[in-house]
Amino acid sequence: MAEFIGTPDGTGRRFAVVGSRFNETITTKLVEGAVDCLVRHGAAFDDVDVVWVPGAWELPAAAGRLLASDRYDAVIAVGAVIRGETPHFDFVAGEASRGLADLQRDYAQPIGFGLLTTDTLAQAEARAGGAHGNKGWDAALAALEMADLFGRLDAASPHEEDDGEG
Repeated sequence: MAEFIGTPDGTGRRFAVVGSRFNETITTKLVEGAVDCLVRHGAAFDDVDVVWVPGAWELPAAAGRLLASDRYDAVIAVGAVIRGETPHFDFVAGEASRGLADLQRDYAQPIGFGLLTTDTLAQAEARAGGAHGNKGWDAALAALEMADLFGRLDAASPHEEDDGEG
């Protein structure tokens, strides 16, 4: 039985971090956490590109363009959608999440998911380097592991089956 597991190794790989400028005090920390994680796990600083978009709604569009370029082993998307007084939160958070999930499936490339969806600014701060860690770092760590796993799966040779011919 073959068993495959990825390790968080960025050596020789390229990454893009897409950050939402909306709630910038939070998202800047998420982007910094993601870049720090990538570099600490072997990615060369010059092999990490940071792309800023206006808000979480635009994350899937930018991530899709980056994946279509075929330059990156993984993309990390970070942003912060904080609940307000209207249902706008539900639409933005849900559709941005769905868009990123669809891209990951369509491109068969890892997307680290670092989109915070919180009820309060304090909850977002706690997840952007506060008491609950840095979810940008966590998203980058998952992307590193998945990029390595995909590389291992691609390198594995399929079992050849006997077709009964000579």
